[in-house]
Amino acid sequence: MGATKDLDVITVGRCSVDLYGQQVGGRLEDMGSFAKYIGGCPANIAVGTARLGLRSALMSRVGDEHMGRFIRETLEHEGVDTGLLKTDPRRLTALVLLGIRSEDSFPLIFYRENCADMAIAPEDADPAFIARAKAVVVTGTHFSTAGVDATSRRVMELAKASGGKVVFDIDYRPVLWGLTGHGLGEERFVSNESVTKHLQTILPLCDLIVGTEEELHIAGGTTDTVAAIRAVRAVSDAVIVCKRGPMGCSVFTGAIPDTLDEGIRGPGFPVEVYNVLGAGDAFMSGFLRGWLRDEPYETCCAYANACGAFAVSRHGCAPAVPSWTELEFFLKRGVKQKALRLDPDLNRIHWATTRPVRYQRMIALAFDHRSQMEDMARETGADMERIGDFKQLALKAARQVAAGRPGFGVLVDGRLGRDALHAACEGDLWVGRPIEVPGSRPIRFEEGPDLGSALTEWPLTQTIKCLVFYHPDDPAELRAEQEGEVLRLFDACRRTGHDFLLEIISSKAGPMRDDTAARVIRRFYELGVSPDWWKLEPLTSSAAWRAVAGVIEENDPYCQGIVVLGLEADEATLIASFRQAAGEPMVKGFAVGRTIFGDPARAWLKGEIDDAGAIEMMAGRFRTLADAWLELRPDGSGPDGKR
Repeated sequence: MGATKDLDVITVGRCSVDLYGQQVGGRLEDMGSFAKYIGGCPANIAVGTARLGLRSALMSRVGDEHMGRFIRETLEHEGVDTGLLKTDPRRLTALVLLGIRSEDSFPLIFYRENCADMAIAPEDADPAFIARAKAVVVTGTHFSTAGVDATSRRVMELAKASGGKVVFDIDYRPVLWGLTGHGLGEERFVSNESVTKHLQTILPLCDLIVGTEEELHIAGGTTDTVAAIRAVRAVSDAVIVCKRGPMGCSVFTGAIPDTLDEGIRGPGFPVEVYNVLGAGDAFMSGFLRGWLRDEPYETCCAYANACGAFAVSRHGCAPAVPSWTELEFFLKRGVKQKALRLDPDLNRIHWATTRPVRYQRMIALAFDHRSQMEDMARETGADMERIGDFKQLALKAARQVAAGRPGFGVLVDGRLGRDALHAACEGDLWVGRPIEVPGSRPIRFEEGPDLGSALTEWPLTQTIKCLVFYHPDDPAELRAEQEGEVLRLFDACRRTGHDFLLEIISSKAGPMRDDTAARVIRRFYELGVSPDWWKLEPLTSSAAWRAVAGVIEENDPYCQGIVVLGLEADEATLIASFRQAAGEPMVKGFAVGRTIFGDPARAWLKGEIDDAGAIEMMAGRFRTLADAWLELRPDGSGPDGKR
């Protein structure tokens, strides 16, 4: 009896870290900063297919160092099975430096000397694991030396023996076959008879062969594309897919006709070409989504060409691949903005549906308070430097209550609580970090006017939190100024890749009615601000909560949710407010501060209690509130299986 095929695809081979130059239009020599992404054709396809709803795995190796851990963690966040991803204790993870010079020039340098992924060995191919997959994807680079050639062939053999399919992405990089100098990494075609002969020993073993015209030229041994495809057909019965860039693709299932247009055609999409690197990996991901689900070839082509269109219009390779939700939306709606990376609807869906973690609850201890803590220090005569020490105690209290459970977090600042902030980022806690000048109205930012430059220094695991004292009936000039600043901050968060939490307090600026909070939220959506989280003061009626949730669901169904703030209310009042809020599924929890740390902070600053006493008091109060919320909403046990 055959093995259960609980995996759709296993990709085999290259697995690297891509360092993408962030300055577009210049030489790689002149790049001043780089964005870090997962890279390598098989790794990109593993991520792409996972985003499109397939069950994927990657067989490769990474180094026992920071970049290797980055790759492993990224794959796991994306839902890729890493059961065949080995950690090599002797070799480093491969690196690639890339740049976007022009529409036709994309300089890149491969750092792959004795790298980890080129050390995969036949014994890495666990027969039982391979047997679980409907298909394996092997790629050209991993036939370029004897060791990886033997490994790839072993994987193909095992797949065939277990009834699986073999997919070959020609993935021809002349530099990786030693045919060019290191500085010619972007070169896509160098004719070489030895490489052609080598590839033609692989082709008969394949069920699906995918390549660009240039890649089919090397496989077929001629620069006449039709003749090259016929040469491939002469040695292989596989389905052959020819990628044709903006012209889409052509699929050949039998005899090869006289022209490419006589194959099964999938037209391309009219989009701006911004970055061709990784487009083939996105294409393959889309094609496999259809092919492994037995869709018609026309549908496979539509998925593939659309995914390729996303990739050529965005920065990075794997990060550019759409989610299944995004792809469905795009195919239904079509192209509205040729530069897809500038399409606000697509960006909103992409951001929300490819985030590594989606929370079903959020229980946070907020000690990001700055002005209030400074006031306490002055009142008690304590040294201001002690505030940072106290915030480390608050972090310990939060961790004690969280006890490793998902959906717990902290809000902590980087000015008075820098050490606690840094420590909070080591572990499983959600971390929010404030950016506003405390109490400012109109809103001002502690980081100054240059938000983009400032936020590039903030770790991507930190959610940017901004508190705005805003009422819908504020004077028009004040409203406009605050709205402009929030919009500017939201844009900076999206550009730097940070989640954004928008905290609104209206009660201190005007009267509260059932529709007040909903009016505020609607206004920010009208401006184009779609926070990942809303942090709101307790509302006093179910109607008010329903109105708020309705506006969010209408404008951004992908929003992470709402957390309730405390406003220094006593425990009984807060728990009563939890009962009111818990009936609305969009409310995911709370972020409360002074109710928990206020009295302990004053006592500790006065020297009335020691460190252990402060931690015990805060943990006790935080636990009481957490238990109250969990009793009301026990369903929030974990976010979508990811955390």
